[in-house]
Parts: sequence; C-alpha cells; structure tokens
Amino acid sequence: MRLDLPDDDVLYAALLARDAAWDGRAFVGVTSTGILCRLTCPARKPKRENCEFFDTIGAGIEAGFRPCKRCHPMQPAAQADPAVQALIAALEADPSRRWREGDLVALGHDPSTIRRAFKRHFGMTFLEMARQTRLHAGLTTLAQDGRVIDAQLDAGFSSGAAFRAAFARHLGLPPGAFQSDALLKADWFQTPLGPMIAVSDTTHLHLLEFTDRKALPTELKRLNKACKGSLGFGRLPPTDRVQAQLDDYFHGRSALFDIPLALHGTPFTCAVWDMLQTLPAGSIYSYSEIARRMDRPDSTRAIARANGANQIAIVIPCHRVMGADGSLTGYGGGLWRKQKLIDLERQYATTESIPA
Repeated sequence: MRLDLPDDDVLYAALLARDAAWDGRAFVGVTSTGILCRLTCPARKPKRENCEFFDTIGAGIEAGFRPCKRCHPMQPAAQADPAVQALIAALEADPSRRWREGDLVALGHDPSTIRRAFKRHFGMTFLEMARQTRLHAGLTTLAQDGRVIDAQLDAGFSSGAAFRAAFARHLGLPPGAFQSDALLKADWFQTPLGPMIAVSDTTHLHLLEFTDRKALPTELKRLNKACKGSLGFGRLPPTDRVQAQLDDYFHGRSALFDIPLALHGTPFTCAVWDMLQTLPAGSIYSYSEIARRMDRPDSTRAIARANGANQIAIVIPCHRVMGADGSLTGYGGGLWRKQKLIDLERQYATTESIPA
C-alpha cells in the first residue's frame, strides 16, 4: 500500500535528481530488470514507463523485485539493527536457502524478536521475505518455459513436494498442472498497483487479477477445470493487448478496453458483468442502481455477489460500484486499490466512457 506517497511523476523526478529527501521513504522497482532500488541509486536511470514505486521494501519484494546490489535498499534499516543486518546479509549471500525458525535460534536469535523487527522495517517477516524470494525465482523459470525441476531448484527447494505445496498455496495449482501445449496460458506483468496475472487463449482473455487476491487460487482451479486441465504458462496475443491497454489506462491516455472476453459464470452473473462494462469511466453506481438498470430491482444482493465474483479486474470495472451509503465496500484487489482506481478515473470522467 502506498496511499501516503505523492504521484509517480513526483517520485520519478526525485529518482532522476537522486533526491536524498526520499531516501528510505520510497523505493522504485524497475520492471525491465526486476531490480528494487532506492531513489538515490547511482545506477543509470530507467525509463519512466519501466518504474513502479513502493512505500516499503516489503511491498517491492512481494511484487517480485529483488534488492539492488549497488544501492542496497535494505541496508539503512539493517544498519540500525545488527540482527536484521546479519540476516539480510545471509539472505543476499544465499537467496535459495530454505530458512526455518530453528535456523534463527541456531544463530542466536529469538524468532519473535526477529519477526517484529522485520515487520517493523519491511512490512513482512524474515521467513516470509525468504519464501517470497525463493518462490519468485521458480515462477520466473516456469514462465520462461523452464522445466518444473529447474524451477524447483531455482526456488531453492530440495523437495519437489515442498515446492509443489508452496506453488499451490500461491496459485492454487501445483506446477505439474500447467501444460506446455495448453489452450489457455498464464503470464505476469507489472502495473502501478502491483503485479497482475492474465490468462488467455489465442483470441480471448479469461482472467485478469492482482496476484495477491485471496480468491486467485480458487479462480485458477475453477478455470483449470473448465478448460479440462489445458492450462499452461506463456503469453498469447490477448495478454499483450490487455497489458498495452492497461498501460494506456494507468498513464492517463485512455480508459477504453476492447479485448474479447471469455466469461465463466451463470447467465445472470454474465449479464451483470456485461452491465458493468457499460458504466462510464469516472462514474460511481450503487448495487441498487445497477439492479434498476437491469430491471431487476429485487436482485441487489445477487448483483453484489456477481460483482464480487468478477475475475477480470479493471476491464470489467466492478470497482465503480459502491455501497448505497457511498462506502467503498468489498473489493477483491483490496480497498486501497479500489480507491486508487476511483481517483485515477476522475481524469476520464468527462472525456471517455466505456461503450455499451
């Protein structure tokens, strides 16, 4: 979450100027390299479109970035705490190591003290940081058509069962469930609000979600069942297309999406999703207003459930629906993202609308 940071233009200017005022207060992930840096990093500055900004180191690591070896973004916090400094050095020296609480005890650390220290400095525990670092290495290997055993080793798992279990917790399916010649293929890309996963066939987009959405494992299991297990890693044209259109959307160029969608839901649920796509960018509606627009005034709760079941984020704009009292209510990607999307779309309120 980065609600207390200024907009990306201010942060990018600070990055170009190596403004020390932002040192430790904001961090930049470079999507072209996968590196997380301080804004004062001496390395060559990335292009504006390749930058994603974070208010904590933990948020950057969760998004899949690895710490820069030139500016050492974790070092300032580590220097203030010798125990944290030692563990960060150990993690950087051996990022594939499988850490346990017993390892911390063996090094003379109290696990609860270390847990609190890392939460305070990085927004995650040391064991969570180590696990994320290892698993992202494996996911990258699989996305590049690597073998499962190679992904397992890149992720630092000596046990195939342990790797499959960790993978399943993250995506809901073991790596062996993903086929090389699949009809549907999944790939990741970065956005200003965090990484997203897209699943498409050669012509249609089937799923678009933030990778930390709690319902993602269930959605992928359901999708895998619907396509009779023909789900794999890779990139097909609809994923390229939605990434390009999302880039336009986040950078204020256009809020129009015209990717063909494959909707997996009941006829009523699909009708709700179709209705959501008619809501103009920058507008806000209540569930009861959607019910009236559909001539189903007694179906407010069913519409709310259909809204929550949406698995194509942003393109099907369920974030434009609020409670009758104006409250944000639930959003699978997190209420902070819903607020950011609403704020972003204000610029589109009088210029564009999504066609009916």
